[in-house]
Amino acid sequence: MDIQWRKSSKSADADGDNCLELAESGGEILIRESDNPDVVVRTTRVKLQAFLSGAKAGEFDDLA
Repeated sequence: MDIQWRKSSKSADADGDNCLELAESGGEILIRESDNPDVVVRTTRVKLQAFLSGAKAGEFDDLA
């Protein structure tokens, strides 16, 4: 199965090595770092949406 990884247009590095990539496969959302593509985190749409809602609300701003 060919996984189609996507990254944000807001990635800071011109080479694309400074970003997170996301994909969907088998009903799961996959997340990896572009500079360490062998490590993949699997989650669900519901959990990703909860995280994104918190990020948009500023809940993790102290980590950036």
